[in-house]
Amino acid sequence: MRIYNTLTRKKEEFVPMDKDNVKMYSCGPTVYDYFHIGNARPFIIFDTMRRYLEYRGYKVTFVQNFTDIDDKMIKRANAEGITVKELGERFIKEYFDDSHALGIHEASVHPKATENIDAIIDIVKKLVDKGYAYEVNGNVYFSTKMFGEYGKLSKQPLEDLEAGARIDISDEKKDAMDFALWKAQKPGEPAWESPWGMGRPGWHIECSAMANKYLGETIDIHSGGQDLIFPHHENEIAQSECANGKPFANYWMHNGYINIDNKKMSKSLGNFFTVRDIRKKYESEVIRYFMLSAHYRNPINFADTLMEQAKSSVERVYTCLENLGFLLKNAEDKELCDTCRGVLEKLEGYRKKYIDAMDDDLNTAGAIGAIFDIVYLANTEINAEMPKSVIEKVIDTIRELGGVLGLFTKTEEKSLDDEVEALIKERDAARKAKDWAKADAIRDKLKEMNIVLKDTPNGVQWSFAG
Repeated sequence: MRIYNTLTRKKEEFVPMDKDNVKMYSCGPTVYDYFHIGNARPFIIFDTMRRYLEYRGYKVTFVQNFTDIDDKMIKRANAEGITVKELGERFIKEYFDDSHALGIHEASVHPKATENIDAIIDIVKKLVDKGYAYEVNGNVYFSTKMFGEYGKLSKQPLEDLEAGARIDISDEKKDAMDFALWKAQKPGEPAWESPWGMGRPGWHIECSAMANKYLGETIDIHSGGQDLIFPHHENEIAQSECANGKPFANYWMHNGYINIDNKKMSKSLGNFFTVRDIRKKYESEVIRYFMLSAHYRNPINFADTLMEQAKSSVERVYTCLENLGFLLKNAEDKELCDTCRGVLEKLEGYRKKYIDAMDDDLNTAGAIGAIFDIVYLANTEINAEMPKSVIEKVIDTIRELGGVLGLFTKTEEKSLDDEVEALIKERDAARKAKDWAKADAIRDKLKEMNIVLKDTPNGVQWSFAG
């Protein structure tokens, strides 16, 4: 498998340090609100990366943090008259509600910043002791110019970063680009004891501390949104490598931005949508499909027209699975014919196409294309004369490959009571007797019962309406 490494700006063969334990860290949410559609993209993309690595035989330890102490959290908690902890617990619960709906598997570990204060203090103390950080009035800052490789992820020299960045200016800092590792307590803020007095961690340091604690000093893959390359991930590299004297992450993966109707998402423009908002209009699987329908490094445009296309695509696959399931009910165990062998050969070719796409820097768009090749194969070459084993193989392959993407796994257990079964048989008898009026009347009655019939060359196929 090849991965585009942001650090080197090229695709590289993925060679983990230990195949039995691929170490992967992905930046999680700051839990002060529902997560928005832009956050959903990296959560879905890197969940898919983890799934695919496991599909290819790797064991993966996947860590995704919760930032549960932060300026935004303090501000909102104060406005609501609750504690920061209460706010965090509420929106962690809401995160799981949305993420589970989107088919996102829970991480191996979901560490919280507030539950890892000791690990954070340890790494800050190490940086101070080594001379990479300094304390002023209870605040501890990382001395950016002490790290000669600063800017190696964003590929910009320190001077350019300093000129182009929005920097937290403070008279305490030795240099404008220095950033806070530990913040002295302000009145009314949550705080923890430390060698520098009561305070709380800065944003960047929590990820370094938790990656180090749960995965070790060097990890295989670090992932997140493109917006995190600078300053967050740049700062993680600086503080981690200065503290440990080792590379922090061997591969860096970043997904592209989401635009809304070709415009940047912004609350001021009124085009800011949470996943909770979108779920009211579209099924969660449609949202996931949409996110995976383009290559993860490309920008993606969120629009109703594109979501409707995604909805139609998902329905097309489920319709195919439903038709195959209907054929399977009446299929017989037979020996394979030449046509059957040809179908199975094409099926394996599409599986290879799928794997080749996913091996090429997680090309989910190409993988979805391979699944639709199978759908076309099923729609054009599978019929009631096919052996049961061939039909089962096609169904299993769609579900297997779709499942790696977190798609096309739903099954609808249909049950018909005796009355409905009798009506379908009665209608079938009326049709054979060419009593069309009676057949139509029975169809209408079934429609009132929310049962839709479809006459096919292989018999009557039914489904629930809607």
